[in-house]
Amino acid sequence: MGSLKNNESVKEPLNVLPPMGSPAPVDSNQTTLELLIQRLLPSYPRYRGNLPGSPSPAPPPLPPELLGSRLPPSAMELLAAALSATCALDQDGSAGQPGRNPPAASEDSPNAAEAPPPAHPMTTDSWRNLIEHIGLLYQEYRDKSTRQEIETRRLQDSQTDPEESSPSEETPPETEPASTPESKAAPQINLLRNSNSRFNLWQDLPEIRSSGILSILQPDEIKLQEAMFELVTSEASYCKSLNLLVSHFMENERLKKILHQSEAHILFSNVLDVKAVSERFLLDLERRVEENIVISDVCDIVYQHTVDHFSVYITYVSNQTYQERTYKQLLQDKPAFREVITQLELDPMCRGLSFSSFLILPFQRITRLKLLVQNILKKVEEKSERETTALEAHKELETVVKACNEGVRKMSRTEQMISIQKKLEFKIKSVPIISHSRWLLKQGELQQMNGPKTSRTLRTKKLFREIYLFLFNDLLVICRQIPGDKYQVFDSAPRGLLRVEELEDQGQSLANVFILRLLENADDREASYMLKASSQSEMKRWMISLAPNRRTKFVSFTSRLSDCPQIQCVHPYVAQQPDELSLELADVLNILDKTDDGWIFGERLHDQERGWFPSSIGEEILNPKIRAQNLKECFRVHKSDDSQRRKLGSRNRQ
Repeated sequence: MGSLKNNESVKEPLNVLPPMGSPAPVDSNQTTLELLIQRLLPSYPRYRGNLPGSPSPAPPPLPPELLGSRLPPSAMELLAAALSATCALDQDGSAGQPGRNPPAASEDSPNAAEAPPPAHPMTTDSWRNLIEHIGLLYQEYRDKSTRQEIETRRLQDSQTDPEESSPSEETPPETEPASTPESKAAPQINLLRNSNSRFNLWQDLPEIRSSGILSILQPDEIKLQEAMFELVTSEASYCKSLNLLVSHFMENERLKKILHQSEAHILFSNVLDVKAVSERFLLDLERRVEENIVISDVCDIVYQHTVDHFSVYITYVSNQTYQERTYKQLLQDKPAFREVITQLELDPMCRGLSFSSFLILPFQRITRLKLLVQNILKKVEEKSERETTALEAHKELETVVKACNEGVRKMSRTEQMISIQKKLEFKIKSVPIISHSRWLLKQGELQQMNGPKTSRTLRTKKLFREIYLFLFNDLLVICRQIPGDKYQVFDSAPRGLLRVEELEDQGQSLANVFILRLLENADDREASYMLKASSQSEMKRWMISLAPNRRTKFVSFTSRLSDCPQIQCVHPYVAQQPDELSLELADVLNILDKTDDGWIFGERLHDQERGWFPSSIGEEILNPKIRAQNLKECFRVHKSDDSQRRKLGSRNRQ
């Protein structure tokens, strides 16, 4: 037995439980030791009964004959080692591994709550066998995982009993086989139980089953273990797909001969760098899992790799606009390219997946990785070191994801602004359109009412005439379309000086009409326009875009309600207009506004992005407990951002 004195690592794994099926030798000192462990372990964090609402049977009392008895030094050392290794991490937050430097925890973080109980290291051969036999490509894993998440949420939402519908308990689908007594408390998570998938749950690993650890860990800790295990195994699935992209497509000799060097560079970008970063990341995750079958943490590894290596994702994703354009052009202009790609896609290794699904892998992975860390963050102990590490990892991942999104937008926005500039002819004083800090929010045709207010009758020959609006993030340009696909600008105003007002109950002729006020227009005076949209949804979309801080139907933009309507995405949606929001399966959104003709204005919880989308792509979440839990988790994930905003606001007021 290795000693824990002087911070020395334990050379042999500690196993608090006796091996299953092997009787323990009868020994008075051993009996005393076991009773002490049984009595003391429940008082430490991460054991059943330690958290409020999780009662546990009282620990067995020590027999009178053992009270005051002394243990020999060897037994005392065993007891100290077992308790120390069970309830505490070393000073740098690791489980005996030097060189790990996660972010520092807050001063009030309870150090004792950080370590799960040890069992024994997973053998390298066992873990390698698991990784190598993951049968799912990342695209398959991602699709099945999100659909499982949708089904789980549907089941939760359908429950009406207060106890059954508690948001903190995840309920497995009815189609799942009955669990064994050993795993009765284990939660359902977003991995796959299909025997043909070769994608295992942490609690189904033979080492976990045989260790008896499931009977010791609290249900919340089991959920946390599953969340961390999903991050590791999904990275292995992602690596598998990346390897296929490189070996099957990029390095194909026929494809190399067809593609010019510049075309290949645009098409595959820095995918080799992305692949190398993923392999290095997976290697460190594998080493962590091999340390102990009960995973201590993974967010510290995520944090370090995000800071040091994940910038390669920004480079790859920023090239996406040119990548898509080049791919479409090659399919159109080079029949030989189209033929080779079709043949490669038909290979059984690709599982019927398209070449483009492989090209988009890095962007999908970096966004999914952020969600996986969010899932871990929702399950770690509050005010703990693991929460601090998860928050820091999430913050760094969010920075990378935002940089990726900004990189894609910057490429397309620059081209779009140049195109718009060429179409505009100014009847008034010219306004420079192209700017690095300007982008288009919405454009489209509306009808402007002609004549004075007294002429608003159906007998007027032409009550409205067409105008065209270009709304940028900081500027509104009002035009009339002229021949030659050109637009003549006759008014403009800064976006911050716009106000809107909806007209109600004005009759059919004035349906979907609103008033747009320019507090200071191009002539430095106030101006008003009465505008008519083609539908109720179009009117509301223009009003929210023109004046984004106005109150919506369900929530004020200046306050947060404890409960508002929510919807989960069950069909993916790709935005068609700048004011729309692209949605992925299982996205959950707050509904801020909705229209009678089938459009919703929502805020996605995981990144707080807002936009419009068709109501047909989602299902409303009806259970108020589930909605409240979703909001609570959202606030917890973004609490560091909120704290930063409050500090910034306080500094600005000063």
